[in-house]
Amino acid sequence: MKLNFDSILYRLYERRLWAQIKDGIEQGIHPQHVALIMDGNRRYAKAKNLPATYGHQLGREKLKEILKWMWDLRIEYLTLYAFSTENFQRNEEEVQQLMSIFEKTFREIVGHPEIKKRNVKIKVIGRTHLLPKNVQDAIHDAVESTKTDEHGPTLIIAVGYGGRAEMIDAIRSIAKKIEKGEMKTEDINEIVVERHLYTNGIPDPDLIIRTSGEERLSGFLTWQSAYSELYFADVFFPGFRKIDLWRAIRVYQSRQRRYGK
Repeated sequence: MKLNFDSILYRLYERRLWAQIKDGIEQGIHPQHVALIMDGNRRYAKAKNLPATYGHQLGREKLKEILKWMWDLRIEYLTLYAFSTENFQRNEEEVQQLMSIFEKTFREIVGHPEIKKRNVKIKVIGRTHLLPKNVQDAIHDAVESTKTDEHGPTLIIAVGYGGRAEMIDAIRSIAKKIEKGEMKTEDINEIVVERHLYTNGIPDPDLIIRTSGEERLSGFLTWQSAYSELYFADVFFPGFRKIDLWRAIRVYQSRQRRYGK
């Protein structure tokens, strides 16, 4: 009986939330680009006295739901923080398990009916050369299989990513051009830097959501997040619900973006 009552309350609250954000969604008052820090898989598993792998697997399944929710809201760009450069320092067994999950996920993208139906384009950012060869191959196949001229959402996955690493790689790339005489120091400006970031051609995130209750960006999109709206959800990633996303959208719709003006 309690479960049924809880379910009824959830549905009522869901309807109320949708009524609050619906008009804004239909009028285009919603983020064009959402970035998501998927945090809390391990702590979710630990709370249930289960291995970290359990949390990562649940997180993978939860992501399938979230992608549909995002695309139903007409989000054009979604960037996922899947694995940071610091994550390589975790114990070897967990890293290997995560690499296995990544390979499986990227393999599933190829020919996936939902991906095809929505004309989703896949882009992967980060130091992917640090990943195992089998994961690199799976990434390559996923990216190539989703190249299309048809209009559709773009899914950006940050793997082996770090905001400082991205800046270092951009600086190195610019420095090489200066050494070759292709560019002068005085030519460097914000536009030049942006063109050398992993996210070249992708608009900066309008909204960044982090799960797990932690209130920091942990080096995620360091340059790109300068004027992003931030929303911190007090729930571990596997427990993230549609209402948590809609709450974030409601907060975004209520904010007045000034861009420093």
